[in-house]
Amino acid sequence: MTCLDLEGTLVPEIWICVAEKTGIEELRLTTREEPDYDALMDRRLAILDRHGLGLSHIQDVIGAMEPFAGARDFISWLRTRSQIVVLSDTFYEFAAPLMERLDWPTLFCNRLKVDGEGRVTGCIIRAPDHKRQAVKAFQGLNYKVFAAGDSFNDTRMLEQADRGALFRAAEAVARQFPGLPHYQTYGELKSALLDAMDSWADEGNSIKQ
Repeated sequence: MTCLDLEGTLVPEIWICVAEKTGIEELRLTTREEPDYDALMDRRLAILDRHGLGLSHIQDVIGAMEPFAGARDFISWLRTRSQIVVLSDTFYEFAAPLMERLDWPTLFCNRLKVDGEGRVTGCIIRAPDHKRQAVKAFQGLNYKVFAAGDSFNDTRMLEQADRGALFRAAEAVARQFPGLPHYQTYGELKSALLDAMDSWADEGNSIKQ
């Protein structure tokens, strides 16, 4: 099983794209800088409310976004070798156009609360620490799990996984988690995945013997 973060790993950071489109620099803050996701979302919702931005404004930005170069090919390559689940702190109300451009990998994420006027009033978090909990659940089903992500909110799932790796992480994240390998290209990530799969295959052979 391969578990991947979405933003910063397969697609650009949605909130940074919104910041660039609207000129609201405060929205550039992400989980690369702020590990407390609840505090980060409270701040974002307050900014949206203050500037009169609703769900449709954010969806317009997302509609013009594209995955990172090579991300779609990487997902296609991975499908023939592993089950894939994207574990993200984004929201289903945001993600559909991006999932379509990645050929619809399975996505576990959260939901938004939106009022009748399209104003984002809150969010419904799937479960506390849901990325790590998902990885742990897959391991409970006897899957070996490889996980990759770029931000502070990914590190618990990376440490829970049988093999976890940072991918294009911010310097502060990499510095705080020196025990996690850090890759910059999808080619490097492919090599790490193949190495993990070979290792797990050898373990299976040893058990059979």
